[in-house]
Amino acid sequence: MSTVHTLQERATAARTNESSDAGRELSALEHAIDPKSFETEPQHRLRLDGRHTERSDNVELGELPSLRTAQTGRSAVQERIEDIQQTAGQKRTQMIHFCLLCLGEFMGGWNDAATGPLLPRIQRVYGVDFAIVSLLFLSNAIGFFLGGLTNMKIADKIGFGRTSLLGASIQVVGYAILASAPPFPLFAIGFAIVGWGLAVVNTQGNMYVTTMQGGGSLMGFLHATYGIGALIVPLSSTRFSQMHHWSFHYLTAIGLALIDCGLLYLVFGFQRHEDLLRQIGKSPLDSASADNSNKFRKMMKLKATHLLAIWAFVYVGWISTFLIDLRGAGPSAGYVSTGFWGGLTLGRVAFVWVNKKVGEMRVILAYTVIAIGLQITVWRIPSLFQNAIAVSFVGLFLGPMFPIAVGSAGKILPPSIFSIALGWIFGLGQSGSAFFPFITGILATKFGISVLQPVIVALMCVMLGVWAFIPHEQTHLD
Repeated sequence: MSTVHTLQERATAARTNESSDAGRELSALEHAIDPKSFETEPQHRLRLDGRHTERSDNVELGELPSLRTAQTGRSAVQERIEDIQQTAGQKRTQMIHFCLLCLGEFMGGWNDAATGPLLPRIQRVYGVDFAIVSLLFLSNAIGFFLGGLTNMKIADKIGFGRTSLLGASIQVVGYAILASAPPFPLFAIGFAIVGWGLAVVNTQGNMYVTTMQGGGSLMGFLHATYGIGALIVPLSSTRFSQMHHWSFHYLTAIGLALIDCGLLYLVFGFQRHEDLLRQIGKSPLDSASADNSNKFRKMMKLKATHLLAIWAFVYVGWISTFLIDLRGAGPSAGYVSTGFWGGLTLGRVAFVWVNKKVGEMRVILAYTVIAIGLQITVWRIPSLFQNAIAVSFVGLFLGPMFPIAVGSAGKILPPSIFSIALGWIFGLGQSGSAFFPFITGILATKFGISVLQPVIVALMCVMLGVWAFIPHEQTHLD
């Protein structure tokens, strides 16, 4: 009974400091633990922790499933009160952690959008055609894929802080290779090294944000920083592409990666994910003690994992193919590309409230249908002005999709395999950035650049179909 009264007192105190909605939620929770409902004869009394007791006649009573969450083994009442009672200091700590993770996502956008303006110069310097230079995309995708798969094993051994610092340090090594403009095979290896480092940092960051207070909303802001990086990097890469030392563009990336390394060490140190969760007032997740090979086998048995990975594969491949199409559109393509990245960044921030209102699973279907309609106008209407506006709105509606997908993965997939599943989704998604440009490059060589527009529309239709089959509720391991 003392536990009941303690929970009631904490709930009442929290309600005075929270909004009316939170107060109503706590009232419901208070009612659920009304002491009167438990004031029965001693032999019939149940414990709030969900465990059964025995009656005096040795007949066992069942558990209270409504007061226990299947994932963590803690009562729903306890979880809700803990979340609401995040202190001002914990909120400040969470914001510092979040801002630092945004820098890693910014680096991802900076890296991915830098290659486009440099591509013509790279072809001239190394004397290679588009088919050969596209191996850079393949190399980067392979590195990202391997980074996503190895991330879980590394993090289990050395923890969140060391793993994130390792990923940022690997980026410094990769960018140093690229800045030296080595022979083309080594240049391609540099892309793979950078991809590996980015995958590790981004997977760790996304995993942490999904477990933060308000992680669903924060995910949109996190991925908006990717768009900001992609939006401003042409200011550097376009300028350097016209200079004698064109590869010195990567010195700016080295500087950013070194700053990231220093901040990761100062803020996270060598702490594990569980330690960081305690600092922001969250209880560590109950991740199963199974080894990595067992987790991987369990992950591969879940249909939801593969559907999310296929969706990411097509989504990332669509963006890469779309940008290749823009690069073939002449000097004006830079302005259209800027509009796309600007729309993508804005959509990830401005539509957060829409996503909550409509429902994150349903809203992606709506965004995709709208984007398909806009893309068809780009395909069929030969007007630069109209195309630029339509492309900006395509970015606006496509932007929120990936952060929603990552946030949904945290709700759909079991916590015990979430990290390794996220690495799988990220890795396979990045593979799309190499696969689809390679296929469309072959088609464009045979049928002309005009084939890209119908391919882009077809990819968006595939995205729509795959998302329709993704489950809306958490899947469970057998």
